[in-house]
Amino acid sequence: MQQQAIELSIIAPAFNEVDNVGPLVDRIREVFVPLNIAFEAIIVDDAGTDGTREKLLELAGQYLWLRVVSLTSNSGQTAAMDAGFRAARGRIWATVDADMQNDPGEIPRLMAMLSAEVDMVNGWRQKRSDNVLRLIQTKIANGIRNRLSGENIKDSACSLKVYKRQCLEGLTLYKGMHRFFPTLVKMRGFTVIEVPVSHHPRASGVTKYKFGSRVIRAFVDLLAVRWMKKRQLHYQARDLTPLRMPADASLSGSS
Repeated sequence: MQQQAIELSIIAPAFNEVDNVGPLVDRIREVFVPLNIAFEAIIVDDAGTDGTREKLLELAGQYLWLRVVSLTSNSGQTAAMDAGFRAARGRIWATVDADMQNDPGEIPRLMAMLSAEVDMVNGWRQKRSDNVLRLIQTKIANGIRNRLSGENIKDSACSLKVYKRQCLEGLTLYKGMHRFFPTLVKMRGFTVIEVPVSHHPRASGVTKYKFGSRVIRAFVDLLAVRWMKKRQLHYQARDLTPLRMPADASLSGSS
């Protein structure tokens, strides 16, 4: 019997999220199983040390639609996402963090916004459940990011996103590039829209965000994206010669 084509791949990077991956899988199950669409959830363990991988393997034994990808060493969020993209089989890709601060239940709403004119839907955490210092840091970071990259993205770092597969398929990623997916997708000629999504306080575990060193790395990554945008090729070309038969091609089916 022919296997049903996968409509949706949900990709979630996870680093030391042992207490959150269970609620994440439960939420995905209660939202997507009743929709009666072919989907898969790919949770990528970024070589955590708290038992996240073991918990995921236990859950994968219960649900055939759950796939576990494990990195051999801690490699960062971009690498985890890239591994998930390479494993994904769906026509549509959705990303969400494993910390449950974004609700995977919003993915169907974002999927419905894809159309002939819209290739990617970027979540915008309009009302963030973060402390005042984090909110100020984020506002400054988004302002600098948009100023240097020539963009107007309100929340490039929000992980809740939905894409047509071709937006990212075959894209070569580098460390830190997960912060700039809307810009990278636009550079490939696709259309991106931004919509508000909910944001919730972290229920378990600790944030992996550290302001000091990450800000420096993010700024260096931003300069790389800025360089890529400025050096992007823009041209049009036409083949002025008609399609010709190869010189040794036979014009006759028999001799």
